[in-house]
Amino acid sequence: MKIRADILRMYKDIHSWVGITAGLALFVAFYAGAITMFESPLQNWATRPVPVSSVALEKTPELLAKIFAAQPQAMKSYSVIVHPTPEQPARVMWAALSGQERVSRHKVYAGMDADGNLEIVHQDPPEIANFINVLHQRVGLPFPRAISRPIMGIIALLYGLALISGTLILLPSLAKDLFALRISHNVKRLWLDVHNVLGFFSLPFHIVMAISSVVFAFHEPIFAVEHWMLGKSSALHPPQVRHGGTQQSHTVLLTPEAILQSLKVQVPEFEPDTLNYAQGRGGKLALRVAGHDPRYALRGPDSGFAGVDPYTGKIVSTDYLPGHQTPAFAVTTWFFSLHFGSFGGTPVRWLYFILGLAGAFLFYTGNLLWVESRRRRERKTGLLHDTRATTILASLTIGCTLGCVAGISASFAANSFLPGGGSYAAIESVYYAVFLFMIFLAFVVGVQSHKQLLLAIAGVFTIAVPVVDILARPAVFLRSGALSLDGTAFFLGAGLILTAMKIHLRTQKRRCVQSDLSASPR
Repeated sequence: MKIRADILRMYKDIHSWVGITAGLALFVAFYAGAITMFESPLQNWATRPVPVSSVALEKTPELLAKIFAAQPQAMKSYSVIVHPTPEQPARVMWAALSGQERVSRHKVYAGMDADGNLEIVHQDPPEIANFINVLHQRVGLPFPRAISRPIMGIIALLYGLALISGTLILLPSLAKDLFALRISHNVKRLWLDVHNVLGFFSLPFHIVMAISSVVFAFHEPIFAVEHWMLGKSSALHPPQVRHGGTQQSHTVLLTPEAILQSLKVQVPEFEPDTLNYAQGRGGKLALRVAGHDPRYALRGPDSGFAGVDPYTGKIVSTDYLPGHQTPAFAVTTWFFSLHFGSFGGTPVRWLYFILGLAGAFLFYTGNLLWVESRRRRERKTGLLHDTRATTILASLTIGCTLGCVAGISASFAANSFLPGGGSYAAIESVYYAVFLFMIFLAFVVGVQSHKQLLLAIAGVFTIAVPVVDILARPAVFLRSGALSLDGTAFFLGAGLILTAMKIHLRTQKRRCVQSDLSASPR
């Protein structure tokens, strides 16, 4: 395909400036977003085991009666856990708002001991998984949601523009350059080849991320316009689950065991995980059952939902029920699941994790290419040193990207030392302290030497995650989820340190050659 030189030059300018404008924020979004693919396992890893005895499912009504007698406020909203785990052994839990902005809810867990006595445990779950998810949504900005979300939407629009322009740039030389990974002393050429390969082969993934991010950012005004035009709800903004059905013929709640048996008959392939009860109008309870069906995509990051009449056990809403949705809702579910990676089980989550890291590396290499191109243009004009603008951009590129890596790793490592695993404010303080420190270092130590130093620091912080787990929480380290997290952190940290060492050795070799050339007689 042939494109006129002037048009191609215009697309290159658009791609470069859009990439520079949005690249650093997108790095944070993709790196943190890759980690959120395992948000639930990370939450289990970070949470201290709840010291409460579980009860058999058939004893849940007895447990609930004792809970409501001791804690009447729990009747307004509570959850029954279908499959308790070692990290979450309680059969029943409920939550109370903490009253603090950006802090998740205080949780209360209940069980019974061997003598039938009620056990109640209060816990503020650690916020590391939630913080990383929020960091991903806000593209690294420490602003409230009302400010950061529109900014995220604008960045997503720029991201889409960069995808279009980058693809058009690559088209004329697609057959020649796509598989050409030229490993030589020309570092810029190597970065360009890697950037092109990553961008082209992950293009469908990036298109989905760009479009869905724009919708997530501006969904409220979109819904407002839609409601004004159509005058009714749609698949993107559905009505609330009905409370107890349209005709109420029962006044006694079915037991959780009976609810599960009824669902087994109605939707055999749907596997319930949690029964979430909430008090509605007139004191009637509404029931939303969270679960999954491995054959279908899920509306949420981890679950699909069925609206169930808690008095009859009949399903009253299938809007979010996998495999039982209307075509409009099914399309919307796939739209969300393509962003969350909530289909195909664990293999797809690992694929999205790898694509997320590759996306972060794509934006990192894009900024490096821009810096190197600007540096070469400056050298051609006779400048021996980088201009202030080039120095600032180079320092920001290294400082922000490696600051994000180091900050997230430091937050994970701090989990063992912070009270309760860390509140949102504590985790946020750790992250931004390390993040800003790395940016400060990038500006202070100099353009030529900051890359290997910051790479080494980020590597040390990342390797600290498994080291702290082994020393501080050996029992946690032996869990399968912890082994996956710690193993990934170890290899990533080791890779960063080895890269820093390689750059340092190459720099030393270059200096030795330059020293020999300057010392040789003319």
